[in-house]
Amino acid sequence: MSFRRYCQLVFAAALLLASSAVRAADIDASPVLLVAKPELGDFYRNAVIFARPIGDGHIGFVVNRPTSLTMGQAFPGHAPSQKLSEPIFLGGPVRPDAVFAVVHRSENPGGRAIPLSEDMFLIVDAATVDRVIEQNASGARFFAGLVAWHPGELDSELQRGFWYVVDHDPRLVFRKSTDGLWEELVDRSRRAL
Repeated sequence: MSFRRYCQLVFAAALLLASSAVRAADIDASPVLLVAKPELGDFYRNAVIFARPIGDGHIGFVVNRPTSLTMGQAFPGHAPSQKLSEPIFLGGPVRPDAVFAVVHRSENPGGRAIPLSEDMFLIVDAATVDRVIEQNASGARFFAGLVAWHPGELDSELQRGFWYVVDHDPRLVFRKSTDGLWEELVDRSRRAL
């Protein structure tokens, strides 16, 4: 290898590390979308995850895993759920037995709502999820489970190169069809590099 080529590779590696460090700092301050790199396997293969800092860790949910189950099928005795035809999304491996609502609105819906961004809230208590279903399900998406990172865990994953980091965009989180979303964001991320 020539000295010039060696210098180019060292410079490219330094830029990549600097970019990772900047993105790691970004995730500690604001919500982002994490796009699984193609080599990432198991549960997170082809995943797009909304993530935000909470305390010293992070929480989030997979936005592109619709299931074949609707709220009406999951809760046959709850009349308002019967009106919802959208699928429940598999939000993550933590508490997959619980249904969470993510609402797209700027006002806090009350109950145990966690602000995710200026215009999104995560609803974690059943009574408020029920109220969202009954009053304004059109501005909501329902997730079974979520993703949670312990302090420093997501930073470590970023340093090991597991994720592309994309600026948060609620239009992507609430996109009608998530088909092709992962491919689109991988392509966008590669072009940005």
